[in-house]
Parts: sequence; structure tokens; C-alpha cells
Amino acid sequence: MSVHLTPEEIEAESFRLIDAEVGPHPWGPAEWPVVRRAIHTSADFDYARSMVFSPQAVARGVAALRKGRGIVTDTTMALSGIAKPRLERFGIRAACFVADPEVARDAKALGVTRSILAMRKGVADCGNGIFVIGNAPTALFELLRLIRHEGVRPELVVGLPVGFVGAAESKEALLALEEESPEIPFITNRGRKGGSNVAAAVVNALLILAEEAG
Repeated sequence: MSVHLTPEEIEAESFRLIDAEVGPHPWGPAEWPVVRRAIHTSADFDYARSMVFSPQAVARGVAALRKGRGIVTDTTMALSGIAKPRLERFGIRAACFVADPEVARDAKALGVTRSILAMRKGVADCGNGIFVIGNAPTALFELLRLIRHEGVRPELVVGLPVGFVGAAESKEALLALEEESPEIPFITNRGRKGGSNVAAAVVNALLILAEEAG
């Protein structure tokens, strides 16, 4: 590898190598840029097999971004990983509430995780439409509860929590949402893998698609 390659050249070569290693795949032109960026961020080719998109999830996510809908993440790491210049282009406000003093105080009083109350705070603002979960299964379970029982209607759910306790189960619960509420688009994967970096990569891929859409 040449040390004189630009970041753009390195990324292009990385994508070429990913395309070559994955070979033929079932993803369409809308989904593949998202899957490929998840692989690029994690160097984990399992995402070529494990990612799941609800019908029109990419198109609807791109539309939500182009409308400037707010983004709520479950971790500051996911928030930090989303490209700020691209958010600014569309006037998108992104936030994470897990460190909010009110959230911390109320979570302690109620004996629940801050991630749960952070989701409640996020949905309370009607300007927020995109919910990005890359770490906490409890955040995804709570968002699903809010959808089922309190009429919350996100414009996109990116559900990629990671770990051994509840991560795979929360994603299976998200997948089951397609039968109950097919109008809510989501992007997720099956199994324990995920993470804030991958969740941010999915959003960045969608932001790039939103820019390319004009």
C-alpha cells in the first residue's frame, strides 16, 4: 500500500476489495451501499449476510433526511460517528440524551436504564423522526414499546444493538414489527453483532445517498 494515497483513494480501494470479496450478492442498488459501508466500518463480512431492510427502508430513510428530520441516537459514540457536515447540509439536528441530567435523575428514581428514558425524551420532540440504536437493547425494546402502545411513528429505525444480553432478541422483536406495523421502516441485522460505529455508518451511507439524490 502506498502511503501517498488520499483518503478518497483509500476508501475507493477498500470498496473495490469489499466488492471483490463479497462477489455476487442479493442486495439491490439501494441497499448495497448501506451494507458495504457497514462492512467497511467493521471489516466484518457477516453483514453481507445478516443485514435486513424493511421494504423501501432506504428510500424512506433518505426522504426523512432530505426533509431535515431529527436524529436520536442511543450513545454519544453513534452521535459522534455521524458526519456533521452532511447533517448541516440538510439542517438536521442530531442528539443523544443518555447523559442528560434529567434523564439520569429520573432513571435512577425509576430504577430503569438511562437508555430507556433517553428514548422517551427523544420521541417527545415531534421534530425527531430517525432513531439510531447501536448499543443498548433496552433502548430498542423501549422504542418498540412506544411504537406499539403509545402511537409513536418513527420515519426510520436503525436497530443495531450489540452484545450478549438482549441484542439479538431486540432485533428479532424489531423484525416482528413488520407484520404489526408495516408502515414503519427499519434497518437491522440478525444476531449479536452490531455497534455504535456500524449504526453511524448506516446513517452516513443514507446521508450520502440523500446528497446524491440531488
